[in-house]
Amino acid sequence: MELSLGEFALRAQERLDPAVWDFIEGGAGEERTLAANTAAFDRVLLRPSVLTGAGSPQTATRILGRTWDAPLAVAPVAYHTLADPLGEQATVRGTAAAAKVPVVISTFAGRTFEDIAAEATTPLWLQVYCMRDHSVTRGLIERAENAGFEALVLTVDAPRLGRRLRDLRNDFRLPPGMVPANLAGDGFAAPAAHSRAEFDPDLDWSVLDWLRSVSTLPILIKGVLTGPDAVRGAEAGADGIVVSNHGGRQLDGVPATLDVLPEVAAAIGGRLPVLLDGGVRRGRDVLAALALGADAVLIGRPVLHGLAADGAEGVTGVFSVLLEELTDAMSLAGLKTVADIGPDLVRPAPHTPRPDTVTAAAHGHTETGGGAALRIADLHPSVADPVMDTMNFLNEVTLRYPEAVSFAPGRPYAGFFETDQVMGHLRRYMDHLTEQGRSQAQVRDALFQYGPSAGLIRELIAHSLRVDEDIDVPPESIVVTVGCQEAMFLTLRALMSGPDDVLLVSSPCYVGITGAARLLDVRLTAVEEGENGLSCDALEAAVTAERARGRRPRAVYLVPDHSNPSGVTMPLEARLALMDLAERLDILVLEDSPYRHVSPGTQVASLKSLDRTRRVIHLGSYAKTVFPGARIGFAVADQPVLAPDGSTTLLADQLAKIKSMVTVNTSPLSQAVVAGALLECDGRVSELNTLTAAHYGEAMRFTLECLAREFPAERRSRLQVSWNEPSGGFFLTLQVPFRADNAALARSAQDFGVIWTPMAYFYPQGGGGHTIRLSTSYLTHTDIEKGIARLAEFIEFESADAVR
Repeated sequence: MELSLGEFALRAQERLDPAVWDFIEGGAGEERTLAANTAAFDRVLLRPSVLTGAGSPQTATRILGRTWDAPLAVAPVAYHTLADPLGEQATVRGTAAAAKVPVVISTFAGRTFEDIAAEATTPLWLQVYCMRDHSVTRGLIERAENAGFEALVLTVDAPRLGRRLRDLRNDFRLPPGMVPANLAGDGFAAPAAHSRAEFDPDLDWSVLDWLRSVSTLPILIKGVLTGPDAVRGAEAGADGIVVSNHGGRQLDGVPATLDVLPEVAAAIGGRLPVLLDGGVRRGRDVLAALALGADAVLIGRPVLHGLAADGAEGVTGVFSVLLEELTDAMSLAGLKTVADIGPDLVRPAPHTPRPDTVTAAAHGHTETGGGAALRIADLHPSVADPVMDTMNFLNEVTLRYPEAVSFAPGRPYAGFFETDQVMGHLRRYMDHLTEQGRSQAQVRDALFQYGPSAGLIRELIAHSLRVDEDIDVPPESIVVTVGCQEAMFLTLRALMSGPDDVLLVSSPCYVGITGAARLLDVRLTAVEEGENGLSCDALEAAVTAERARGRRPRAVYLVPDHSNPSGVTMPLEARLALMDLAERLDILVLEDSPYRHVSPGTQVASLKSLDRTRRVIHLGSYAKTVFPGARIGFAVADQPVLAPDGSTTLLADQLAKIKSMVTVNTSPLSQAVVAGALLECDGRVSELNTLTAAHYGEAMRFTLECLAREFPAERRSRLQVSWNEPSGGFFLTLQVPFRADNAALARSAQDFGVIWTPMAYFYPQGGGGHTIRLSTSYLTHTDIEKGIARLAEFIEFESADAVR
């Protein structure tokens, strides 16, 4: 049973097509306003009164002459049929089962007004988009009024639909056969294009006079964000104001609705009811909105989450949770009725960590002076993708709170790196070249000239793979890259040839591959990870679904050993099953395993060592095993490539060709240093890292020990906290009962002195909202012990509302 609206969202995401999920969840532009809506509620603190004798709270309120069971209503959202075949009929049924509150039906409802009204036992309002052809709008209003609708809600912030990047990337189209049930015509499949063609962009305040001429119903205007506009609306004859930024889906960069609510409420001065939508996800959010001037709030996305999760019963569940949370919050705040909720109940938080402004500099929001200014909308869409800000945000938080213990960076422990080693490795490689008969001039050129794009040290890497990994490939199948990140980039660029090609990724997933895919406009499909790593059943289902959509799944990316971010390792039987499945499905496997040789104990055979049909492209890195500053990675791409003339090359040759137009070559000096390290250990990188692996293993063991000490069984159960226990690598994950987002991270850093990583960063298509990642790699035992103790205090504090 779902205990929070966030849990309904998780269930909904599991059931919805990813493109539909993005259509429902996405916002406009960089989604700054979308994030700000929920963050605004996080910044508000409640000031309860005690010993008030409040008894059992009463949630009823009266608006526009009608008594509502609670100060809640369903916001207008198009096409409920995307979430459930019964659409708005199921919504009104589910809402009424929980509370008698209004449901605002969209102009673009998936069910007819008459069918919805026949199902409804709760008030219905009509949301109105004014079309260029006003007779169409008039007809909608007349039909709704005849069906018994009780009010009109005019949307005033949408002369056209906002630029929604998720929908643009997905080339979103309504599913075949899905149309607005109350509108005639065609062209509805692409909502944004339809709005540009049909919405009236020339509306002014006289539209209220026109609405008055065609209907006697009360009129509320939705989309007001300033006091002056609220006053104009009242003077123009509106019967109510809805403070709304369209759920962050219209003009990105406008403020959160909660932030402007006090201004609007003050301007109206009680003359009209003021409603609010945007970001309400908890019962205490309702309290905050009412305390700051709202008479009621509208609930949008969570209703669709409930509908997608379990139809009408899911909608009932959403409102039941909200009502229970609201009643609980009123009782604990000492409030008997809705009328008792006033401005004294709230005060702003002492700090205002806003995820939409923390990375403003990274988005280019600075004064430009008199020079030329570029608009981010004119740049490639990837630069505005939230995944691109992940590292910037974490670095900014870490720098802002230098005294905090940080479990965020996954960087290696610096204690094993000595500067003298660099010179020693370099000299060892130079001697090696001399031993091979190279002249001094040739040795000099090897270090000072560009060198081949495919790399100088492929033979040494091939030897190392053979003796250390049982991967037997020819040197010419290897391309030496600028870190593993370039290896990913080159591989994706070579494999993904058109818009219908799909990369499947294990979810949660390393952000480096998702970022590279965004830069290259590669379509991603997430495949769930289980206790044993990537699920073969989920992979097969995803491949089948993509092919049914007419797309071409090309490869699946995963980190099979001590995964970043989850720490999970695939057992041998799961790896063998994956190899068989890849052969049967005819897809490639991109294997990225940077943590194998820095983890203690015997490692499971790599996927490439099990590869008998050249299905695996092995992506490697020496960042953890030699030193990160070298920036040396590689790709093993021994797949044959057939040319039209019948000739055959290796995929590695194609990667080198692309590389020659990107970084040209990998630094010969860096290659030389890594080569010297490989020569020193005869290619046995695992032996080179024996002490390193023991150190990281001990750090992980001690972290798990500290977690067990801070969270004994009783406390763990009470707080609903759990974690996995990786056998190696740098990372583990912790489940918590509260939303582990950027705002929570900022509170943790400032108020408790501990930094971690929200796991939501690592879910390409949503998820991980209640999970955090801890990196154990570079911290001392003292730091780990101190950090886990602080983390426990933070979790206890944040869990107070979540578990009561």
